[in-house]
Amino acid sequence: MPPATEDLRISSSCRIPLHELEWRFTAGGGPGGQHANKAATRAEVVFDVTASAALGPRQRARLLEKLGPVVRVVASDERSQSRNRAIALERLKDRLAAALKVEAPRRPTRPTRASKERRLQSKSRRSAIKESRRAGPDD
Repeated sequence: MPPATEDLRISSSCRIPLHELEWRFTAGGGPGGQHANKAATRAEVVFDVTASAALGPRQRARLLEKLGPVVRVVASDERSQSRNRAIALERLKDRLAAALKVEAPRRPTRPTRASKERRLQSKSRRSAIKESRRAGPDD
């Protein structure tokens, strides 16, 4: 777990101070016997997009559109709370990075001459196969 003075680096232009994240720990269900019933190993991290001072206006708008006002991530994969904290931080980072990523607009292209010829050859082959299945006039 990184020290509290560090930031969670989402991308080159986005860093979130760790003090803006809210943590909750509860008993993780599943196998593990008494340990699972008593130890608070399930980690839940909550990030309030609307209240964050680290986000710019475009980043905030993009996150609100894609993820909503509050982003919540849960990790209960491991028996260790510290390991679940690290997993939850990584999942939050991945989710925010995916939401902030701007896809390049698709530029329409025309089919090449070779691709047109391949398509027409494929159609004529298929047509020949179907024609060979037909019953002739003498059948």
